[in-house]
Amino acid sequence: MGLLKEFREFALKGNVLDLAVGVIIGGAFGKIVSSMIDDIIMPIVNMRGQVDFTNKYFGLNERVRNAIDAAAQAGTPLGLADARRFGPVIAYGSFITILINFLILAACIFLVVKMFNTARRKFEKEQPSAAPAGPTPDQKLLTEIRDLLAAKR
Repeated sequence: MGLLKEFREFALKGNVLDLAVGVIIGGAFGKIVSSMIDDIIMPIVNMRGQVDFTNKYFGLNERVRNAIDAAAQAGTPLGLADARRFGPVIAYGSFITILINFLILAACIFLVVKMFNTARRKFEKEQPSAAPAGPTPDQKLLTEIRDLLAAKR
C-alpha cells in the first residue's frame, strides 16, 4: 500500500503536471514548426534554386547507384523512398531539413523565453517593494534594555 501512496503523491505534485503539459505543448509546437518548414519555408527555398532537399541522397552500394543512373537516363529522377528499396543511402537532404527545423524551433523557443524574461522583469519592477521587516524578538529585548539603562541615568 505504501508504494501506491508514494506514486499518488508523486503524480499529484504540481511539477509533474507542469512537465506533462510542457511535453504535450512542446510536441504540438514541434508539429507546427515542421509544418512551417515543410509547407512554407522549403517551397520558398525551392523556388529560388529549384532544390528539393527531401530527395537529396548518396547511394552507398552499386545496386543503388545503378538504379539512380537508370532513372536519370530515363529522365525521371529516383526519389529517396525508391532509392532506399535498392539499398542503403545517405539521405543528407533529410538531415538538412531536420537541421533547419531545429534552428527555427530553437529561435522560436529563444524568443518565447526572451519575452517571458522581459515580462517578468517588468512585473517585478511594478511590484511595490516589501516593507522592511520589523525588529526580531532579540532586537526588541535589546531595545528595552537600552531604554531601561537610559532611564536610570
